[in-house]
Amino acid sequence: MAESKLRDLAIQFSVDVIRLCESIRGHSSLTNQLERSATSIGANLHEANYAHSRADFIAKLQIALKECYETEYWLTVFEKANLCENDLLLPVKERCGTIRRMLSASVHTARANDSGKS
Repeated sequence: MAESKLRDLAIQFSVDVIRLCESIRGHSSLTNQLERSATSIGANLHEANYAHSRADFIAKLQIALKECYETEYWLTVFEKANLCENDLLLPVKERCGTIRRMLSASVHTARANDSGKS
């Protein structure tokens, strides 16, 4: 159930980031980086559903977490450079933090469950 909620949040987050990037004029290389890292979170969660092994599942979660950290970086750059309105940016940044915490907990749980089977 929690994984389904996380996947749904990641999909909505991707849509939110795409809409945020549409509101930014110029800086296409930066918005491209943000869109790529943000949408990669959900893509890797989706791939995790079809993992070939427990190790593959954990690896996909870890990649999603790394992409989430990268997305937070780009959102911080956008914030510091005043590239978009804070009322648009801050809710997206908060959602990214929520997803990061959920992913971190999922990776931790998956690793603990995996080590318990050995």
